[in-house]
Amino acid sequence: MLIIRLQRVGRKNDPTFRVVLTDSKNGPKSGRYLEILGSYDARKGKTQLEKDRIKYWIWVGAKTSTTMNNILVAHKIVNGKKLNAMPKRKKVVGAAKTAVKPA
Repeated sequence: MLIIRLQRVGRKNDPTFRVVLTDSKNGPKSGRYLEILGSYDARKGKTQLEKDRIKYWIWVGAKTSTTMNNILVAHKIVNGKKLNAMPKRKKVVGAAKTAVKPA
């Protein structure tokens, strides 16, 4: 399955991302991608996207990561609402009761 996601490039403490089309089985740091669809500079807030190619790949059936979906919704390339990219953890209630007690 094809997925549109961010691939980190650049230096340490300077987050810059490529927007790439890749297979979902490839790791985000593997460097394997089919097409570069734009770039995103997190510190400066600059985004450069190839809108027609992104729309084409979504039409063909490519999925987007949650962060990439939020960027596309913000730039009005995709209709919909933003997704929660970092959901809160649920507390585990049963684990505290089953802790091993020393004899």
